[in-house]
Amino acid sequence: MARVDQSEVTIPLGVIVERRASRSRWISETWRPVGVMLMGLTPVKPWTVLLADEGMTRYHAGVCDLVLHRKETEALRLNLMLEVPEIYVTLQEGSGEWPWEPAGVTASSFDAQDWEDPGDQIIERVAMPEAVAAFVQAFVEVHHVEETFKKRKRKEHVAEEKQFSKHPIFTPVLKQ
Repeated sequence: MARVDQSEVTIPLGVIVERRASRSRWISETWRPVGVMLMGLTPVKPWTVLLADEGMTRYHAGVCDLVLHRKETEALRLNLMLEVPEIYVTLQEGSGEWPWEPAGVTASSFDAQDWEDPGDQIIERVAMPEAVAAFVQAFVEVHHVEETFKKRKRKEHVAEEKQFSKHPIFTPVLKQ
């Protein structure tokens, strides 16, 4: 894993996606991210079946990089304060054999909120693995700087005199 004293750190995470048979008459199956795993030295091929049960299959869908930047420690700190810290996983429409593919992971709820704007992706919160949470905590402790609130001073309002009796900026030319 990377060092916590770097200003930007990348952690590869494997995305676990679940496919379930649907009871709806309009769709045959549902897809959603259900977890992430810290990638070790042994690579795992995308779309490897991890667990299969009646009506449900879990896949390792691929690897996405969790990027931690020193300017985002406020969002990371808020996430770590949760009872169970979260990773936000995004799936986008697939272009090949699979209907969905991993598009990104983040530990910042601020970034996840930005991802929701287009509305054509699946975004789910999943539990952050303990090893990742410990690393994120160490990263925040090294880089977080508490910012004090600074209230802006308002500019004094200047009321314009003769607001409705001003001369026009231009003089219209009247046709005769």
